Amino acid sequence: MQRCFTNILTEEVAATAAFYQDLLGLQPQFVSDWFVNLADADNPALELGILNQTSEIVPARAQRATAGVILTFVVDDCSTVYERALTLGVNVVEAPREMPYGQMRMIVRDPAGTFVDISSPV
Repeated sequence: MQRCFTNILTEEVAATAAFYQDLLGLQPQFVSDWFVNLADADNPALELGILNQTSEIVPARAQRATAGVILTFVVDDCSTVYERALTLGVNVVEAPREMPYGQMRMIVRDPAGTFVDISSPV
């Protein structure tokens, strides 16, 4: 296998890409009006695609709103990302709290409506 990454389907490609760039520091690797590929600067194997859900390359059945997905990003310090989220006006669903499995976790929603779990070790 050469690569594996998740694509978020959205009509707001630029806004959704900016969300992940601003909040998590992901860097653009490819940018077009219908697709943006982002990667972590320190670990380029960590990729995320932002794909226009009405693009002709997206199957018709996949162009509908998606539910039941939570993207998880494990970061060094959840509290730092939380403060950045507040500054950026991000939709915070759950403020950081200590979980029974040994992580601090917060939940936000991106402009596409995707739930995003941001966690860090306690």
